[in-house]
Amino acid sequence: MQSYDWIVIGGGITGAALSYELAKQKFSVLLLEQHPSLQGATRFGYGGIAFWSGTTALTRRLCAEGIALHRTLSSELGASTEFRELDLILTIAAGEDPAAIAQSYSHFAIPPRLVSVAEACELEPLLNPDAIAGALTVKHGHISTTAMAAAYTQAFTRLGGTVQFDSAKALLRSDSRVTGVVGEANTYHSANTVVCAGAFSRSLLKAAGIPVRLYFTHAELLETPPVALQLRSLVMPADTRRFQLEADSSTAALDPLWDQPGHEPMPLILDPGAAQLLNGSIRMGQISRVLTDLNAPIDAVESEGKMRQNIGAVLPALESLSGTWHHCLIAFSSDRLPLIGALPHTAGIHLFSGFSNPLAIVPPLARRFASSALGQKDELLPDLSPDRFA
Repeated sequence: MQSYDWIVIGGGITGAALSYELAKQKFSVLLLEQHPSLQGATRFGYGGIAFWSGTTALTRRLCAEGIALHRTLSSELGASTEFRELDLILTIAAGEDPAAIAQSYSHFAIPPRLVSVAEACELEPLLNPDAIAGALTVKHGHISTTAMAAAYTQAFTRLGGTVQFDSAKALLRSDSRVTGVVGEANTYHSANTVVCAGAFSRSLLKAAGIPVRLYFTHAELLETPPVALQLRSLVMPADTRRFQLEADSSTAALDPLWDQPGHEPMPLILDPGAAQLLNGSIRMGQISRVLTDLNAPIDAVESEGKMRQNIGAVLPALESLSGTWHHCLIAFSSDRLPLIGALPHTAGIHLFSGFSNPLAIVPPLARRFASSALGQKDELLPDLSPDRFA
């Protein structure tokens, strides 16, 4: 019976990054991923790296470490993550006060610069000048989420790591310790298991009797095939409502609802924006819903109509582009910080999930986690421990 030092559940960006960093530290690692072709948030991510957005000493430091890693990561991994730095245009809706919106960003590590309607349209000619009162702009990192996950995974296997395509059905337990994972096809044994399964992490851990304050949104977007139309920048609303939706729907009072299907703690929100990948395809959206059922039905036709109308108001040329509606789940915590580290009361089980700003901080946190697994003390990880909500 083979046993690994670590089993990592979930082969998206978080799991791939963590597997690679653990293998770099000479641990034997099994990366357990359900799909040979990635699905979920890694497959449909916009790829933005908000390294400018730290608002505390902790997040500023992690963002600084993150962008420094991104700038050299393709070379380290031996494969391109498609990293680049672009102008981010944060649109201010007509009728809103640009100065007040700009002030709300003043506490960020690199506050975005307020520009006029004319300046915004010079930076991004596809903007509708009648739809905005101005904009904020700042340099923003960008990668391909699928390329980054693939680069990490390939580097992981070169280090001797093992990838197994199987669905994690349950955690294997012996008394008060997790000793592995029960899959669809096989049972896998390990000294330590870390869950990087995004939205599915909560239900997997709950089935093992391990409660966590981890939640998820149903995110909807449209994806076009490669098009000749060119976006010069990344476009998002300055008044992004997703983060407030996450905060409002993850209070302790609402927590019991998340273990029951069929609830919608808060109404949906729509943040109209768009990003173009290097291959020319555009991902635009997005609607975010808090539905407590992982498999909740969604009317794709109605959603697509809403997204096209709202995107078209800001970027008219995108409204009628041929594209396909997609849906994925995005995990988050109740305080916008990820849940990283050993879970209380049960040995051998760890969590690495709940990232609201994943691409900026996953690489440095994966590196820090792997170093701490060797016994090296880390000054930042205790602030991200899952037991901070206990």
